[in-house]
Amino acid sequence: MGNLRVIGGKARGRRLHSVPGDTTRPITDRTKESLFNIIGGDIAGASMLDLFAGTGSVGIEALSRGAAFVRFIDKAPEAVKTIRQNLISTGLATPEMSAQTEILRMDSFSIIERPPDRQFDYIYIAPPQYKEMWKRAMLILDKNSGWLSKDAWVIVQIHPKEYESIGLSNLSEFNQRKYGSTILVFFRTPDL
Repeated sequence: MGNLRVIGGKARGRRLHSVPGDTTRPITDRTKESLFNIIGGDIAGASMLDLFAGTGSVGIEALSRGAAFVRFIDKAPEAVKTIRQNLISTGLATPEMSAQTEILRMDSFSIIERPPDRQFDYIYIAPPQYKEMWKRAMLILDKNSGWLSKDAWVIVQIHPKEYESIGLSNLSEFNQRKYGSTILVFFRTPDL
């Protein structure tokens, strides 16, 4: 996928580099545009945790649209290098923006299993396909929900064949959108 780009905000139209090889499955422009149409203006001033970040496309889109902070997590050295490269090429890696981004080369599960060091308004989960990793991440976040701010959303990007309902105690599914071979599943803390 050599035609990745930022589709909105101050870095709109800037091209994004792909992670070399076939270990990542970047989000399509159509799916990303739909995602940010759903989130809307709430992304401005929000914080996002981009797990299994790959190219960093979703977190970079959030920054371009005014997110206050994005933490990118990926354990692959090539992905981390690509995220840094994409932040530079989009103009989002300026000294002024340095406090707004954090890139960690770590296993996504090991991060969310830890005691939270901050809360996030959005957590985006787009793991490698067909390995049930999204379910594992959701179960961990459900138990360790201190990562979530009040009214936070957890958004999962998977292939429709991977979807199944999972029993959660602190989070509940509230929306689902299908775009070709991608489905976005939205979770939040139930209203009490």
